[in-house]
Amino acid sequence: MRTALRRLGIYVFTAWATITANFVLPRLMPGNPIEQLIGKLQGRVTPEMIAAIKAQFGQGLNEPMWVQYGHYWGQLFHGDMGVSITLSAPVSQVLSSQMWWTIGLIGTAAVVSFIIGTALGVLFGWTRGSRADSIIPVATFLQSVPYYFLGTILIMLFAGTLHLFPIMGAYDSSLNPGWSWAYIASVLRYAELPLTSIVLSSLAGWMLGMRNMMVTTVSEDFVLMAVAKGLPRRSVMWHAARNAVLPSVANLALTIGLLVSGSLLVEQIFNYPGVGNLLVSAVGNEDYPLLQGIFLMITFTVLGANLLADILYYVLDPRTRTASVN
Repeated sequence: MRTALRRLGIYVFTAWATITANFVLPRLMPGNPIEQLIGKLQGRVTPEMIAAIKAQFGQGLNEPMWVQYGHYWGQLFHGDMGVSITLSAPVSQVLSSQMWWTIGLIGTAAVVSFIIGTALGVLFGWTRGSRADSIIPVATFLQSVPYYFLGTILIMLFAGTLHLFPIMGAYDSSLNPGWSWAYIASVLRYAELPLTSIVLSSLAGWMLGMRNMMVTTVSEDFVLMAVAKGLPRRSVMWHAARNAVLPSVANLALTIGLLVSGSLLVEQIFNYPGVGNLLVSAVGNEDYPLLQGIFLMITFTVLGANLLADILYYVLDPRTRTASVN
C-alpha cells in the first residue's frame, strides 16, 4: 500500500509541476502574439473591441501573477484551456478535433509493434543459436532508422514509384467524414504508410530487447529445473516469457512518449492531420494557449501510459503485489 501511494504521489507531483511550468513558461517568452493580432486589425477595430480581444485571451486584467495562476487552475478544472489565438476557437475544441488522429495512429502503432516485436523476441530468444539469428542485423538496422526517414522511403517507393498507396492526407477528399464503410476504408488505407513507418522502426527495438531478456531468463535456475522435470516446452517458454517481458512493460510508457515525439515529423511528411501539424502551426504563429494545450495533452498521455505500465507490471509480477501489501 505504501508503494502504491508513493507512486501516486509521484504522478500527482509531476502533473502539478507540468501544469505550473505550462503556466509560467509562455509568460516568460519574448513576443506578444495578441499585440501582433491587434496590429493586423489596426484601423478596423475600436478601442472597445481591442479591450474585448485582450480580455478574451486573458490580458489587460492587470492582475498579479498568483491571481492569474489561480484562475488558470480554475479554468483547467472546468475543462477550459483558453482560446486559440490563430484559430479563434476554444483550445479544447481544437484539440478534440485533431487528437484522435494522433491517438489512433500512435496507439495502433504502439500496440502492434509491442505485440509483434515481443512475440518475435520470445521466439528468437527461445531458439537462440538457430538460423533465426540471421534477422538480428536487419532488426538492428531498422532500429537505427528514424521514423521520418523510413516514411520518406516508403512514400518514394510505394506511393511515388509503384503507386500502391496514396501519398498524403488522412482520407479521400471526395468523401464526407462519417461512419460509412467507404470513409472508414479510406481512413485505414491512408494510414497504412505512416503506420508502417512507425511500426517498422519501433518493432525492431522491442524484438531485440525481448530476445536479450529471453536469453538471460532461459539460463535461470527455475527454467532449467522446469526443463529437467520434463514439462512441455511450450509451457516452459510461456513461463520464461512472462518473466522476461517485465522490463518491456516498464519501458512501454517511455516508448509511447518517444512515439508521440516521432509522430510529429511523420505527420508532417505524410501531411497527416493530428497534434503534430497543430504543434508546428502553433509554434509558427506563437499561439501560446494552443501550445499550452498541446503540451498538457502530451504530458498527460505519457503519464497515463506510465500508470497503465505500472498496472500491467502489478498484474504480471506477483512480487510487486507482495511489496505493496507490506
